[in-house]
Amino acid sequence: MHILVTGGNGFIGRRVCANAIAAGHDVTSVARSGPPTDGGSTGWADRVDWIEADVFSPQEWRFALSTVDCVVHSIGTISETPETGVTFERLNGDSAIVAALEAERAGVDRFVYVSSSTKPPLVRDAYMTARRRAEAAVADLELDVLIPRFGPVYGPDQPHFPALANYLFTAVGELEPIARRLGEDRPFSVEMAGRAIYELAVTDDPPASPITAETLAALAR
Repeated sequence: MHILVTGGNGFIGRRVCANAIAAGHDVTSVARSGPPTDGGSTGWADRVDWIEADVFSPQEWRFALSTVDCVVHSIGTISETPETGVTFERLNGDSAIVAALEAERAGVDRFVYVSSSTKPPLVRDAYMTARRRAEAAVADLELDVLIPRFGPVYGPDQPHFPALANYLFTAVGELEPIARRLGEDRPFSVEMAGRAIYELAVTDDPPASPITAETLAALAR
């Protein structure tokens, strides 16, 4: 199976790539800065076919879709810098729509859009508006669309949350009885999230979307 991951050098995307490589799949990633350079790839990155391109410039990467079975879209942000074009509307919404339309046009079988169950604390409502707009836009395309909705995703190299928030999410997420009480908004470790997304990319019997916490946690086990 051939999987293309947008943002494969990112916090979640690299875990999806690593899982797919470990299982013996062909993996391509579209990432503006290419492979990770922080030394945390432990060898899997050398087996990914990296395309250094912006997802908003599909003419630079659509050629790779001809042999792809599933596109996993893991691009997103919880902070904005409008002066550089980084907004929720663009990164969390438009990027997914562009990638999904390209996948549909190329005849890709499946598209996995990594979405969210809720916005992070202190983040403006446009975060979720963009997510839901993208979900609605891609849901009825002519390919199998899967939409996992994750709560806060924590991990040792979390690049977005303050250290204290990451610590608190970790503490809650590692106590399963407490995590379950948060329902759809339960925290996920980045390793669990990466595993669940990989399973959605390859499973023969995918769950109905949107895919919420209980199902995602079961996939990650």
